[in-house]
Amino acid sequence: MHYGRIIVTGHSRRWLESAVHSFCGYGSSVIGCDAEVGVEQWMKSSDTPDGRMGVKILVFGFSLKAVQAALINRTGQCLMTCPTTAVYAGDEAESTEDSGVAERVPLGKHLRFFGDGYQKSKLIGDRRFWRIPVMDGEFLVEDSVAIQKGVAGGNFLILARDQAAGLGAAERAIGATEVLAGIMTPFPGGVVRSGSKVGSRYPSLKASTADRYCPTLRGRVESDLPENVNCVYEIVIDGTSREAVARATRAGIEAAAGDGVVSIGAGNYGGKLGKHHFHLHDIMTGE
Repeated sequence: MHYGRIIVTGHSRRWLESAVHSFCGYGSSVIGCDAEVGVEQWMKSSDTPDGRMGVKILVFGFSLKAVQAALINRTGQCLMTCPTTAVYAGDEAESTEDSGVAERVPLGKHLRFFGDGYQKSKLIGDRRFWRIPVMDGEFLVEDSVAIQKGVAGGNFLILARDQAAGLGAAERAIGATEVLAGIMTPFPGGVVRSGSKVGSRYPSLKASTADRYCPTLRGRVESDLPENVNCVYEIVIDGTSREAVARATRAGIEAAAGDGVVSIGAGNYGGKLGKHHFHLHDIMTGE
């Protein structure tokens, strides 16, 4: 998949969180959303372009055009509307064998027209910004953003004795991965309870419930669950590179292991969902 990265800054944590919640909303899976969207890292004010607190956000889509459209629409509807925010390109692009060459696409160049002719352009070094007049001052947004190839849909499954043990393990896993650069977990709180398989008995559906991992279907389907497993949670990881996904997978698995966790595995889709295959034993041994 392709991804783009932006940096959003704001006057206070409250308004920055409001911007993030709105921008990342309905961004869990490209099965039904325009993009997979999530926080990569929260930033200190000393590390942002304008000296205010900030956050890095990653946006993943099936194509360059899909990511561009999601960035434009979500920035215009969710960030330009939010008090005090500014948006910068987060162009710390990784150069890997699979990432390809980053391509710049318009962002502020599109949104500037909201200024109705009163917008102003500002060139700082080789970076162009747009100042769009709004009712609390100006909305500052970078002219363009880099988009390149990444790796989305890495996953592992936590098979737990009960819901309490599963939730605790999942929360530990997210706590270990959310501090890492180059990845994000797009589902609510980083956790998926409705894991899916490819296809369905209903032709119109691209995906359907992972019945082999549903405890209530044990006895009705060929189950992959041990008898003492009554709760399964999935952690899905999108990353800027294969290495970033592998690093996060290992950190998440190590953190998830504990009391009440019977086993940890992964969704196996028979190679139908991409060329990147993550072998868990290799990941855990660092190979």
